[in-house]
Amino acid sequence: MQELEGNLQAVRQRIRAAEGAAARPEGSVRLLAVSKTYPADTLRAAYGFGQREFGENYLQEAMEKQDGLADLDIVWHFIGPIQSNKTRPLAERFDWVHGVDRLKIAQRLNDQRPEGMAPLNVCIQVNIGGEASKSGVAPADLAGLAHAVALLPRLRLRGLMAIPAPSGDPMRQREACRRLRELLEGLAMAELDTLSMGMSDDLEAAVAEGATIVRIGTAIFGRRSRPEPSLRP
Repeated sequence: MQELEGNLQAVRQRIRAAEGAAARPEGSVRLLAVSKTYPADTLRAAYGFGQREFGENYLQEAMEKQDGLADLDIVWHFIGPIQSNKTRPLAERFDWVHGVDRLKIAQRLNDQRPEGMAPLNVCIQVNIGGEASKSGVAPADLAGLAHAVALLPRLRLRGLMAIPAPSGDPMRQREACRRLRELLEGLAMAELDTLSMGMSDDLEAAVAEGATIVRIGTAIFGRRSRPEPSLRP
């Protein structure tokens, strides 16, 4: 677990350095640890090193971890593709859902969010590169979806999320992140405060373009210790 602690420290240092380089206030970017395929014991150790927000892609795996870590005040984010028949546990068990890409999903999350819970924080996923292999609303359809989601009383629309195409070119990385920021700004909705973008290989570019949440897996936990599940959540 010493390596895990060192990795967390190194990622936090990268974030602070990127904030400084972009003349942004320290602490303006939150670290979301993407913990898919890693066991609950690893998350518990990361919690012991100060990490509080964890992102999961696979629903069944996430629920098992939630049950095993119920004694910890973890903020749970779901960042994987969303099937309409799996929305109830998302609405009941998570604090954030990042991958809303159509109104049907948002309506189901709203209707299934228990009345006694705070509104579910959601981000709309945008397919900024038009990639057929990725989920997300087309930029041209974003405004209509955003305004409809904002009207749902048991959801709190926080902002936008994207998974840009991988690139080793920092300028291309920044260009993709800039497009998402400009889409958020174009919505002109004052209550939106979140840009969920940036991963292990491009967090600096994301922070430079305004990311408020970076989703980091490999740089914290290392390469996955087992294959990803073949079925989507």
